Amino acid sequence: MNWKKVVTLGMAALTLVAFTAGCGSDTNKADTQTLPKKIVIGLDDNYPPMGFRDEKGNLVGFDIDMAKEAAKRAGMEVEFKPIDWDSKEAELKSKHIDVLWNGLTVTEERKQNMAFTKPYLKDKQIIVVRKDSPINSKEQLEGKIVGTQQGSTGETVMEKDPFTKKIKEVKKYGDYVNAFMDLKLGRIDAMVVDGIVGNYTMSKEPGEFRAVTGSDYGSEDNAIGLRKEDTALREKLNSILGDMMKDGTADKLAEKWFGTSALLDKDAYK
Repeated sequence: MNWKKVVTLGMAALTLVAFTAGCGSDTNKADTQTLPKKIVIGLDDNYPPMGFRDEKGNLVGFDIDMAKEAAKRAGMEVEFKPIDWDSKEAELKSKHIDVLWNGLTVTEERKQNMAFTKPYLKDKQIIVVRKDSPINSKEQLEGKIVGTQQGSTGETVMEKDPFTKKIKEVKKYGDYVNAFMDLKLGRIDAMVVDGIVGNYTMSKEPGEFRAVTGSDYGSEDNAIGLRKEDTALREKLNSILGDMMKDGTADKLAEKWFGTSALLDKDAYK
């Protein structure tokens, strides 16, 4: 027997196996990952109707219900961890949390620091004023004090808009609840806020506020944010969200919290 030939063939076979294993796609990588037994979700717990405290201090909201159902279907425990929303990328990177699930808007800047699931909601940034305010357009914010949440998409779109230079002051808040309170008290003239959050708050205090019609900062997508390397978890959540869109679960929860299912981005899961 030619042992040199046998050794040569064996080495070639090993090389082929190694090459094949190294040519896998992200899906192959995901197949080798193990899903966590518990998922820790980072959120702003003062962000109605996505995630907030009810009268008894219980954490409730649309994203809370969606996350609980998704974790149940994935066979994982779920823990909700309130964080400083302005530090969300750092919390995710340091692994203090596993995902961001709290009306998180997909932006090009955020894509540099995290991965996203497919979008599950459609939203936009709107301008809200007091009911009796004379402001009826974005242009009339010139010389005014406008509030928004620090670390939010509202802050980002205002920073990018050249018109913001004409605004007297952009006042930044830790959450939108306090911003609405200051708007009600006349400490600010207007605020830029996620449409879902703004419309929900206005519905709870009829007669106090109104949206400036015909003026907004464009449409946006909401998705779940994850670390880029957690491909298996991202694919699992995409699969579960798709099932929830198809079996009516997402519709029921949207109707419960928004009064409509029109905000769901079902096209992303077709």
